[in-house]
Amino acid sequence: MTYRLIVNDTAHDIDAPGDMPLLYALRNHLDLKATRYGCGLAECGACAVFVGRDVRQSCVLPLAAVDGPVTTVEGLAPGDALSPVQQAFIDEQAAQCGYCISGMMIAATALLADTPDPDDAAIAAALTSNLCGCGTHVRIVRAIKRAARMQRQARNAT
Repeated sequence: MTYRLIVNDTAHDIDAPGDMPLLYALRNHLDLKATRYGCGLAECGACAVFVGRDVRQSCVLPLAAVDGPVTTVEGLAPGDALSPVQQAFIDEQAAQCGYCISGMMIAATALLADTPDPDDAAIAAALTSNLCGCGTHVRIVRAIKRAARMQRQARNAT
């Protein structure tokens, strides 16, 4: 069957079974490799994407159930620009192996959309569904705080 998906503001027709996970469509059909396969059980956060405004685990979301536009980490900012979250993760060197980072950036973006000045407890709560085996949580928390400052500065400049 053919499914029309809007991914990172671009329409795509995907010819695949409806029970195929969105993750496979993103990686294998659309060549968007930042979204990772981690556990395959929606427990590690490596495959997190936005569907509409909701963070969803793409490893368990069948194509037939995708009910809105999809945004991957590649689509967080237009063109060659970086979003404040992406830039802050680079600035703070928040990635060690990098496997969890796209999911962490999705979670951070969702957090900052609802909580522009999160404290440590809010950040920890927002990342509970994201696992990092390298132990870069301190840098990830710093990156999220930096992104929050960057977003506040951008709002105050306008």
